[in-house]
Amino acid sequence: MKTEKIKWGIIGPGKIAKKFATSLKEVKDTELFAVASRSTEKATAFAKEAGAKKAYGSYEEMLQDEEIDVVYVATPHVFHYEHTLLCLEYGKPVLCEKPFAINQEQVEEMISKAREKQVFLMEAMWTPFLPHIQYLMEELQSGKYGSIRKLTADFGFDAPFDQNGRLFRKSLGGGSLLDIGIYPVFLALHTLGVPENIEANAKLGTTEVDENCDIYFSYSNGAKAELKSSITEKTPTTAEFELEKASIRISSRWHEPSTVSISTTEGTISKTFDVASYGYEYEAKHVQEMLRKGRIESNVMTPEKSLELIRALDEIRKQIGLEY
Repeated sequence: MKTEKIKWGIIGPGKIAKKFATSLKEVKDTELFAVASRSTEKATAFAKEAGAKKAYGSYEEMLQDEEIDVVYVATPHVFHYEHTLLCLEYGKPVLCEKPFAINQEQVEEMISKAREKQVFLMEAMWTPFLPHIQYLMEELQSGKYGSIRKLTADFGFDAPFDQNGRLFRKSLGGGSLLDIGIYPVFLALHTLGVPENIEANAKLGTTEVDENCDIYFSYSNGAKAELKSSITEKTPTTAEFELEKASIRISSRWHEPSTVSISTTEGTISKTFDVASYGYEYEAKHVQEMLRKGRIESNVMTPEKSLELIRALDEIRKQIGLEY
């Protein structure tokens, strides 16, 4: 990979792409070079606002642009598989938004194709790259507080019902689990590992997607995780760990840069993590580091982690009767 600026292309100029584009401005030796949409008007408007040099009304046309070094896929969930494979066919490295795809079979094929083509691929699960989560992991892995006994984490908001909107539309992979429930699930996997047992129940709404989902992980060492997601209820959106010698709490909207508080018999220590932008710059920096080193897989958000995540999500969907 060249040493000068790395040029990004974006497929799917929506809300998440706008935040990512803003965060890219905080990354050294980076340029948002092109944006592609099925609508030339949308691509042009996004490019103008975000400062991209080129706008394409076709994904294929953008992928033929030899100046683009890496592509950020930010289309709705159900298109991640299709659009990632398209990028890989053109030999473009990919950072694909979460969830990687709709099921394990799709994720396996995406990983297999990237390895076959020897092209970089990573799921855009920003969690492990955020400074407050890295701090959390350092504290947990230090051993000074003992092992984790229980994790409680939630993510919920009250969205206006729109049967044609992405959140409530089954054909777009709607529901709380894949959109926001994925964050508590990943946190449990990241801190406690793969559970011995998974139990889940949910309320499926009139559009047949999960509006609320309750998930329970149990582990052979006695640890457990109680996780919740909702698109019809505003929840505290905090994460709390009960350890043998302490409790650790990540303040509201824990999945974003936040405050981590550690309480022991000696008192409470709090540390707040502020970022210059939305926080997507950390995963972008990592991707660029991997590209410059000639790697085709991340050593942090590994393919194995993506497989663990989609297997858990598939099992939860099976239990709650959510089929796409």
